[in-house]
Amino acid sequence: MRNKKLMQGNQAVAEAALIAGVKVCAGYPITPSTETIEILARKLPSYGGRFIQMEDELASIGTIIGASAAGKKAITATSGPGFSLMQELLGYAAMVELPIVIYNAQRVGPSTGGATKPQQGDIMQSKWGSHGESPRIVIYPSSVRECFDMTIEAFNLAEKYMVPVVLFSDEILAHMRESVELPEAGEIKIINRRKDAKPQNKYLPYDIDESEIPVLPPLGEGYRYNISGMIHAENGIPNLAPDVIEACITRINSKLDKYYDDIVRVEQIKNDKAKIAVLAYGVVTRPARGAIEKAKKNGIEVELIRPITLWPFPEREIGEVAERVDKIIVVEMNLGQVAIMVRASVEGKAEVIQFNKICSRSITVDEIYNKIKEHV
Repeated sequence: MRNKKLMQGNQAVAEAALIAGVKVCAGYPITPSTETIEILARKLPSYGGRFIQMEDELASIGTIIGASAAGKKAITATSGPGFSLMQELLGYAAMVELPIVIYNAQRVGPSTGGATKPQQGDIMQSKWGSHGESPRIVIYPSSVRECFDMTIEAFNLAEKYMVPVVLFSDEILAHMRESVELPEAGEIKIINRRKDAKPQNKYLPYDIDESEIPVLPPLGEGYRYNISGMIHAENGIPNLAPDVIEACITRINSKLDKYYDDIVRVEQIKNDKAKIAVLAYGVVTRPARGAIEKAKKNGIEVELIRPITLWPFPEREIGEVAERVDKIIVVEMNLGQVAIMVRASVEGKAEVIQFNKICSRSITVDEIYNKIKEHV
């Protein structure tokens, strides 16, 4: 018999992290993500792991990077102000190619903003907040069950591609409670990082094979090698020769392009009769589905496209939608962060219409439906 639980989003993230094999959580309490670290603090010891409450968010992300270097799966949980503090070390994790998971339950910003109110204001920051060109994968669930599933996926992607992964929610989803039917243990796929390193006398940490993914043995388990946030050559030693700079930055970014089809996920409700598509992501997808159903009942045909993966951005899939429809309505709880990327993806093939709400109240079915009616 399947295991059914009434869970909130933050709890689903914590429970899934344990199943994924997390052994270290370091964090600093911040609303609306705190329940996640509270649960992990209580449960990790019985899973052979450890929770460490740090003095701030800089120390938190630094700790999980260190844990990852020692071969442990590691997570931190935060919200907007803390996520801002993590940006430099998020870039460091991307540069040294150590897998970590950062759970960001978004709230109203900027600055202290509104701790108990929802927003989707950290989308661009999740990709571009660090200086320089650095890769990361960003995913955003829309239900409590997806919080569970995508936490496991976040760890799998981080371990498989040796890259930091940002898992988003928001205040609504973080504290939403839903009845969740959890999968059986045998149905859950767990991926661990590669361990097929060459012998120590032939080993270079960034001597990459055709996979473009490094094999980094846990520090302290027989291998000695250099990890540096500076531009480095195959041996991990800082090297600022122009060809090394170009090769290093190109490779750490292009590896996600190479595996685009494996990484990028979207949900689509296609409709050959539709001339309008609604694009929504995260918790806003829920009223968007309702608005599309209401439109259909009133004789208006509408498509839905929902980016589940926000970075790498699903530009191919959105471009294909633009080939079929005349207008794409982008619904967001911000001032249009994803709309910028949608315009770049459609290349003028469809009109991009923004529907933005930042007052901290959830976007409703009727609001989206009325926006659809305006553009029929």
